[in-house]
Amino acid sequence: MNPRTATSPMKRAVFVSDVHLGSKHCHAAEFADFLAGLHCRRLYLVGDIVDLWWMSQRRAAWDAAHNRVIENLHALARNGTELIYVPGNHDRPIRRFCGLMLPAMQVRRRAIHATADGRRLLVTHGDDYDGITHFGGLQERFGDWLYYRILTGNRITNRIRRRLGLRYWSLAEYLKRQSDAAERYIGRFVQAGLDDAQRRGLDGIVCGHIHRAALFQRDGLIYANDGDWVESLTALCEEADGSLQLLSHTGQVLEVVPARLRLVAPELPRAA
Repeated sequence: MNPRTATSPMKRAVFVSDVHLGSKHCHAAEFADFLAGLHCRRLYLVGDIVDLWWMSQRRAAWDAAHNRVIENLHALARNGTELIYVPGNHDRPIRRFCGLMLPAMQVRRRAIHATADGRRLLVTHGDDYDGITHFGGLQERFGDWLYYRILTGNRITNRIRRRLGLRYWSLAEYLKRQSDAAERYIGRFVQAGLDDAQRRGLDGIVCGHIHRAALFQRDGLIYANDGDWVESLTALCEEADGSLQLLSHTGQVLEVVPARLRLVAPELPRAA
């Protein structure tokens, strides 16, 4: 059992995405440990949790750690955590169940999350913005091919680091930050998400999709990307006062957006 289980404080909401269960690049063991130490009132699964695309195209990679992830999700639901699944592009078939209450969760095409300090955040995977951020063509297909080669290198690198007793380090994240093209793409994605939230009259966005964890405010809007579990191994959480924190898989706080001052915190409403 994760040593944080007995002492982890209750989170008002937690957001995770891009776990890619079933693909060989998924860090299922780390994600299972994270879930085992999690206490939260609401858990948003913000797309690409199960990689149905990978399993349909390639040989599925499913082991005991993947089973632990499913068991820990069931345990959270049994203990009263509300589970909300917002499917992404790699688990797109689940979108046919949007609007339904499944045995352990709700499935939504997108959701509006109201924080304790009164902010309203759009919760969406982020693939809706591909038409704005992607250019298509041979260059993009080559980029996809190269990205999966980088993830393979990332997996091998960290296998060696574990044997040497070293902590996890994302080779893929490091290489992407060296690429001007990757940084420009991420910039377009961030702006597309913020523009969408603003058009809807909301206070910000929570998303995933691009495998780049981030949490900041720009022009009065919140951009929160909860990251992924193939590279960054991160999650987003809301504390009781409405403050937001970006967490590593070990529970380290990476970024914070403080709560707005309010006299009374509202009760957590049902998901939109």
